[in-house]
Amino acid sequence: MKRMMAAVGFATAMALANMSAAGDNGMITKPSALGVTETVDAMEAAMREAGLKIFARVDHGAGAVSIGEDIGASQLLIFGNPKVGTPALKDDPMAGLFLPLKVLVFEDGMGKTTIAYEDPTAMLGKLGGVSEDAAYLKVMTGALGKFTDMAMN
Repeated sequence: MKRMMAAVGFATAMALANMSAAGDNGMITKPSALGVTETVDAMEAAMREAGLKIFARVDHGAGAVSIGEDIGASQLLIFGNPKVGTPALKDDPMAGLFLPLKVLVFEDGMGKTTIAYEDPTAMLGKLGGVSEDAAYLKVMTGALGKFTDMAMN
């Protein structure tokens, strides 16, 4: 257990060191040492174990191949927890355009795996009914950080 906690602590430190927001658009990207499928598998397993609902796993890469195109490996994981998302929807029904949460994992042109998601405060902050200090924004931000960090190595 201590070894696992140390690994999670190290992964978190590495994630914070490597986390970047691309300008002011609220997008957060992190590198993963694993392949796309392995990264998404790890996130999905951790989320299921934590009791989150997986709504869909979209394989953009396979979709492109089905029409004779190649965009590399790219998968979108759509997940959430109604106990967290429902208060946002009550504050502003337009939050339904952004929820459930999504994480994109893709292979860049150099073959490196990247995890990407939008910061919940930036994403839902576009709406007039969502307060920047809403408790659910902290929960969403924490969950995205935690599960993407866990899937990086």
